[in-house]
Amino acid sequence: MLKGLNPLLGPELLKVLRAMGHGDEIAIVDGNYPADTDAKRLVRMDGHSATAILDAILSVMPLDEMVPDCAFRPAAYLDPTRMEPVFVEFEAIVKKWEPKRHITTLVGADFYNRVKGCYAIVASSEPRLYGNIVLKKGVIHP
Repeated sequence: MLKGLNPLLGPELLKVLRAMGHGDEIAIVDGNYPADTDAKRLVRMDGHSATAILDAILSVMPLDEMVPDCAFRPAAYLDPTRMEPVFVEFEAIVKKWEPKRHITTLVGADFYNRVKGCYAIVASSEPRLYGNIVLKKGVIHP
């Protein structure tokens, strides 16, 4: 345990977050997602929800402010207007840490191909369908 850090941020996840550079992306995926199959680097966080992991990551990692879109979620049932409860929670967490940023919806293969291209995938035990999000890392200004 360390002072000032969310206890969900274990050594493996902190190493990945620290190693990522500006513009690198990390995905948090639900319990149904084939994380082992798609990950270049996999951090397993079994027993934790995607929302709790998102909150922990955004407590230490800035989102990219140099691009219009820096957080992405899937379209539930291929409907980009459908707001699942997990998406509402994702939005609230993003607004908590990055009030000027929003989440962009990607439909079907566009979302899943983005996850496959991520620097790392964090596998959660999120039970809700479509409980997935991708984050683009920003910079810490001097």
